[in-house]
Amino acid sequence: MATRDESRDIRLVPWLDSLRADVAFGWRQLLKSKVTSAAAILSLGLAVGAGTAAFRLVDALLLRPLPIDRPERLYSLDRIAMSPTTGQPMPMTPYDYPSFRTARTVANPEAELIAVSSARSTDLSYGSNLELEKADLQYVSGWMFDAFGLSPALGRLLTEDDDRIPQGHPYAVLSHDYWQSRFAADPGVIGQTFTLDKRLYEIVGVVQPGFSGVEPGTMTDIFVPTMMNSLVERSRLNWFRTLALVEDDIEVQSLLSRMQVAFATHLQDTEKDLRGRLSESQLEERLSQQLRLEPATAGASGMQRNFRQPMIVLSILVALVLMIACANVANMMTARSSSRAREMALRVAIGAGRRRLVQLVLVESALITAGAALIAGAFAWWATPLIVGMINPPSGPARLALPFDWRLFQFALGLTLVVTITCGLAPALGASAVRPVTALKGGGDPHTRRPLMSGLIGAQVAFCAVVLFFAGLFVATLNRLANEPVGYSAERLLALDTVAAQPQTAVTWNQVADHLRAVPGIETVSLAAWPLMSGMAAMTNISVDGTPANAQMVFVLRVSPGWFDTMKIPLLGGRDFRADEGRLRVALVNEQFAKAYFNGENPVGKSFQQGAGRGKIRNVEIVGLLGDAKGFKIREPMAPTIYIPFASMNVAGELNRSSRESFIVRTTTDDSLALADTLRHAVPEARSEFYVSNVTTQQEFLDSQTVRERLLAMLALFFAAVALILSAVGIYGVLHYSVVQRRREIGIRIALGAQSVNVALRVTKAMFAPVILGSVVGLAVGVGLEQYVGELLWGVEGTDPAIMAMPALAILAAMLAAVPVVVRAVRVDPAELLRTD
Repeated sequence: MATRDESRDIRLVPWLDSLRADVAFGWRQLLKSKVTSAAAILSLGLAVGAGTAAFRLVDALLLRPLPIDRPERLYSLDRIAMSPTTGQPMPMTPYDYPSFRTARTVANPEAELIAVSSARSTDLSYGSNLELEKADLQYVSGWMFDAFGLSPALGRLLTEDDDRIPQGHPYAVLSHDYWQSRFAADPGVIGQTFTLDKRLYEIVGVVQPGFSGVEPGTMTDIFVPTMMNSLVERSRLNWFRTLALVEDDIEVQSLLSRMQVAFATHLQDTEKDLRGRLSESQLEERLSQQLRLEPATAGASGMQRNFRQPMIVLSILVALVLMIACANVANMMTARSSSRAREMALRVAIGAGRRRLVQLVLVESALITAGAALIAGAFAWWATPLIVGMINPPSGPARLALPFDWRLFQFALGLTLVVTITCGLAPALGASAVRPVTALKGGGDPHTRRPLMSGLIGAQVAFCAVVLFFAGLFVATLNRLANEPVGYSAERLLALDTVAAQPQTAVTWNQVADHLRAVPGIETVSLAAWPLMSGMAAMTNISVDGTPANAQMVFVLRVSPGWFDTMKIPLLGGRDFRADEGRLRVALVNEQFAKAYFNGENPVGKSFQQGAGRGKIRNVEIVGLLGDAKGFKIREPMAPTIYIPFASMNVAGELNRSSRESFIVRTTTDDSLALADTLRHAVPEARSEFYVSNVTTQQEFLDSQTVRERLLAMLALFFAAVALILSAVGIYGVLHYSVVQRRREIGIRIALGAQSVNVALRVTKAMFAPVILGSVVGLAVGVGLEQYVGELLWGVEGTDPAIMAMPALAILAAMLAAVPVVVRAVRVDPAELLRTD
């Protein structure tokens, strides 16, 4: 055994010594050509950094398991229904809370169902402090913490007993991050209280570090029992997500089938009272809904659903850029190796083996990759939060956990090793195959083809063309959506989300509006239940003469007189609401409503029937016709919409009271946000029990509709620029390699009188064949893959001339990269070259 160990040591020590020598020699080689080395390190660092940053974001949003007990058992229970506006399948929350109880009974003991609402930014105040502050609050099943195997960092967590009686247990649990940031990790937080919706909540505990909810993209600050939600006893009102913890030995499909049967029975029982109020197709559509269990190891959120495909697309673009960088550095290493052919020949002549030469070049490649890894780490640390900032909607910023931990380190290390081998192996093998006699005579056959290098150049250009093609698609999509007509003017428009301490009638709300109209810099003020494009919407069934005209649902919005003038929506016929007709059943409708229910005829003076709940139907007279305006999603077509008076009535014929409304304000100044603070103070000046929760420009609401498109367009443009630069550098390296190999031939041709044009053509003609072929192949691949990103596009096609022209930029980059090489070739001094040889 000792002899074997000694033999191993004898072999290891010389290898380590040779490795040390190769590292020192490789470092000197890098310093000899600082510009080339810096270009290789920077280009590879950007590519590896982009890959690491992309993984960091994708991991945080889609891959990182929740810090709970056996997260692989967690599923999201969704209901697949048809969108009433697009007619396409869409996932929805499956149950209202009364039905959730029944579903939980059906699922037990095979699975434990957990109700989790969306985490909402909520106004609350602590103790006796009347100053409001915001926190992300989430209603959760009391048994969630126990089911997840979570433990308290302080106090206790919610239990099932805390979630049995409506409004019965006003307890709250804080997340560890919120406890540290808001209370500076004060252990005295237990027992403190806060006021939410006029109810006092007691803080009973802090959850363990690392757990901040089950919605990637949102870090929940406060957890309260679902029974504290005022909607908990309401039927047909889906306000939460259902999660399922499935036992290990249970077949998921079998469980889903059993739950589907119970769900179908539930639908038959709950929807039967809609017969006669819905068309047969609408009723059949509601009854044919299906359940779906989706793995939720990393949690479940709307942000995941919205950004899953964009993240996959961006990951592919990053991979293409990384391939370009690898090929680029490999070509540069090959070019450097070719200039060191005589050195390699001497090494072989004095006894260096091929294995030794491969190690020498690989070590140099590893030094480049090590430098690139440092740049990559800094780039990934900086870039990922920047990308998250690009995702953020103005009213609800994304909050992702982005730790620099071992998980990220392992990915970066693995990527660095792959890049080292990819960049260095081919040049190393090529350098080790040098023929000493030929190299010492001055080089190989100048006409020898270099299929590997030409192939790498063609692949680089093809990858670059694909990135350029998709960048063109995403930029064009953003441009089309940004210029999509919405039917109103968003300039100089503010929305004041306002809350009253007690529900107030429309008369009181209008008094506040009158006060705001007197503020300097205000052009008009009106009221609405919510701003257009704010993510809020209400829909209702409409019938004409007691019969549903079609299966289409219509949007409904409460607005005050003058609202359409504030929004700059044209009045096409009839009149606006009057201030004194709140008790009248009247409505304004848009053009799409007239087309859907009155065959496009002027509907003013006609009427329709609207279901008022509890089986009651009310007749509504149309008093005005407005132009179409998009109110929910910019990607959806204009939809039938009715506008009812702000001072609307309930089913008992009483004027409604509300505690939250939106003042829609058009300013006289272009910088409308400059008046935000003034308006915040003006509202409580008018009524002390009112306060402004949020001030948002209408343009911000519009911009929030294109967050995904902006992310794709901006990052695709960035990757396209990087791909162009890397491809140009790669082409330059190969052309430079060609000139180095053929310098004797070029010198002789110039000495014999060859013109500069002929020299330039001979230097570049062999390279432009793979460049052009790569562009064509890349364009064809892009067109073929377009169908897989069709959901992300809007109003553009890959066959549009402007999109088809994008890969031509790769050819332009190749031409620009060839210029300095051609200049160097035509300036070869034959006399000096031949004298040196």
